[in-house]
Amino acid sequence: MTLKAPHIQTEIPGPRSRELTTYEGRHLAPGLQGFALSSGIAVERAQGSVIEDVDGNRFVDLIGGIGVNSLGHCHPAYTRALHEQLDKATVGSFTSAPRAELINQVAALAPKGVDKVQLYSSGAEAVESAFRLAKNYTGKHEVVGFWGGFHGKTAGTLAVNGSGNQKTYGPVPPGHVLPFANCYRCPLKLKYPSCGIACADLARDQLKHQSTGAVAAVIMEPLQGTAGNVVPPPEFMQRAQEIARENGALFIADEMITGFGRTGRWFACERSNVTPDVITIGKAFGAGFPISGVIAKGEIAQATPWANPSGSSSSYGGNPLAAAAALASVKILQKENVLQNVREVGNAMLDELRTWPDRMRWVGDVRGEGLLIGVELVADRNTKEPLPKNVCQEIFQDGLRRGLLAMSYTHAIRLQPALTIDRETALSGLSLLREAIETVARRHGGG
Repeated sequence: MTLKAPHIQTEIPGPRSRELTTYEGRHLAPGLQGFALSSGIAVERAQGSVIEDVDGNRFVDLIGGIGVNSLGHCHPAYTRALHEQLDKATVGSFTSAPRAELINQVAALAPKGVDKVQLYSSGAEAVESAFRLAKNYTGKHEVVGFWGGFHGKTAGTLAVNGSGNQKTYGPVPPGHVLPFANCYRCPLKLKYPSCGIACADLARDQLKHQSTGAVAAVIMEPLQGTAGNVVPPPEFMQRAQEIARENGALFIADEMITGFGRTGRWFACERSNVTPDVITIGKAFGAGFPISGVIAKGEIAQATPWANPSGSSSSYGGNPLAAAAALASVKILQKENVLQNVREVGNAMLDELRTWPDRMRWVGDVRGEGLLIGVELVADRNTKEPLPKNVCQEIFQDGLRRGLLAMSYTHAIRLQPALTIDRETALSGLSLLREAIETVARRHGGG
């Protein structure tokens, strides 16, 4: 049966969803993802870009597992590959046919010369490994990130997060967080391109004043996800790489969100003509299966003890089932020319969204590449004061009742649907989002 959305037949959340989430909540620790808690729904099945809850309500999914759902829910070729591997082998660190082919596929797709792959099971695990590699290769210990950046929730990643989640955890490893080129909220109140990427000069000066001279790695998301799908000028990544080189550090592109087609390119560093020393991958790479990785230049990957037997391995990394899932994901992206769909549907969405500032005074900024799209809501366009959180929560709930799942519960709305989403479904989702914003705006006198 083909699932169509939207289709709402009960209150949201419905009675069966409430029953199931209440049962789970008896022993579920707090801290689940915000949109899951706010929605209160329990999922029964999903297909493509449609999610159906246990009450029979169906929603257009513009969340896409926060960049994970590259192929859409339950892509038949993907599920078939997993079923086939389940009957062969699922556990272990031995070489398997899927892993051998996957490693070579990834090396062929990555920027030239960045072709040594190690596999893990989570994004933060891969970033931590990249940091260990950088420290081994350089003999240094400081790590550097950027304002708004997000690289995980482990101790090492907290040292470079600029998203604010590093607070209240106490001391973190040696690290620095530098200004980022968020042009809508420029730290220097300048305008691109006349600014000359002055924020990069500020970043260089800040590091010069703060570092002890022991910088091992500079890590950057080519486009920032958690910060609100922020798209910097392409030159900023080039300048960030220069900062790394000036400090004798490795330059790491964190492509967890942007890699494997999200921006319409295999890797978003391509938009800046940058070849990083190390790339971290995940999310779309496994299309829903927990798998991540580090891709490094050959000489760098030889650094010890990272390169010693068991020095960079993981118990779950690259097991036969995970490898089969990621290999299926990469093959389907290639065979079905999904990156072309990303560019076409992404452009259609951006064309629609760019009409919104003229129609809704709460819409302050629209940005994006491919299917990594951000919409920033402001209470005042002149001051750019973010729309209050409680109002954004109303927008999320109103959209939910219309059959929409979108990350609209903060002022920086993030849209990252499945890379396979069709134009009609994508635009229908935007229509529901627009209706939700307009309805809440009228309620608050901000139509």
